[in-house]
Amino acid sequence: MRKQVWIQDPKTASTARFHWDPKSWSQDPWYFVDSGRPLTRAPPLLKTRRHMRRNDARKLWLALKERGWRPVKPQWGADVDP
Repeated sequence: MRKQVWIQDPKTASTARFHWDPKSWSQDPWYFVDSGRPLTRAPPLLKTRRHMRRNDARKLWLALKERGWRPVKPQWGADVDP
């Protein structure tokens, strides 16, 4: 998994941002998974942040893809992190 990837439900615009935790060890990488929804002309509605091992984050990514979610370009900026 790259350092940052995004996935979105095309039906609801619910979005998840998977990004690497720079404080984690390279032998045991961890990822943050932020979920929310981008809003028009407003800051995004950020709902949750999870911290998980890379393999668990990868499993979640694959499960979302199986449910019809699609990879997308970044939906909000780093300055809006929760």
